[in-house]
Amino acid sequence: MITAATTARVSNPPRLCADQVREILIVDDHPLMCDALALTLKISFGLKHVRTARSLASAIEQIKAQGAPDAVILDLNLPDARGSEGIVALRRQLPDVPITMISADLEAAMISAAMAAGAQGYISKSLSREALVDSLRRMWDGEHVTPEGYRPEEADADEQAKAELMRRFASLTPQQMRILRLICQGKANKEISYELSIAEATVKTHITAIMSKINARRRTQAVLLANSIRLFEAG
Repeated sequence: MITAATTARVSNPPRLCADQVREILIVDDHPLMCDALALTLKISFGLKHVRTARSLASAIEQIKAQGAPDAVILDLNLPDARGSEGIVALRRQLPDVPITMISADLEAAMISAAMAAGAQGYISKSLSREALVDSLRRMWDGEHVTPEGYRPEEADADEQAKAELMRRFASLTPQQMRILRLICQGKANKEISYELSIAEATVKTHITAIMSKINARRRTQAVLLANSIRLFEAG
């Protein structure tokens, strides 16, 4: 059975400790998984209500309308966000809130990308209820928690460089991130202009800004850099 393990690192003191977490937002597009997780959290932490969202866009809208939750549990793959993109987007809205990535994908490179993007922890969907609750409690108390057997130094010999690259991508605006996603899908400027309902000249201006922020000279280089940190794709 896969269990979660604590890394040696401990983050700066969180805004709340585990016993003070009262409002949680689950972002997952699978209704059964979302409902089961919400029920588990209500029972285990004595919560009366757990907020849920089925997409990244819905989560961001909810945060703006209802305020920040005390903690977030984020599915790796959503209809409108794959890979570490979801964490990058939520970090803009919630700079001090612990975000836990949950997934069946336990590839070391994906875990490294999520942690570099600002996740408090990364846990498997196959965890037992006891292990899940224990992992969340430790994360909300300030620990970084990753799956047992995960070794950052083995997953990525140049982890610091990738973390810096992730910070550069995180500086992109939401519109620039949308354009970069379409570039990674192989879309031409005219297609991007049509899909986002903006002028082609505006697309070119955004692309220039994107290249400058991520220090890329060509579109192909931008795609390679995005893929290297698993920004949009999980596999």
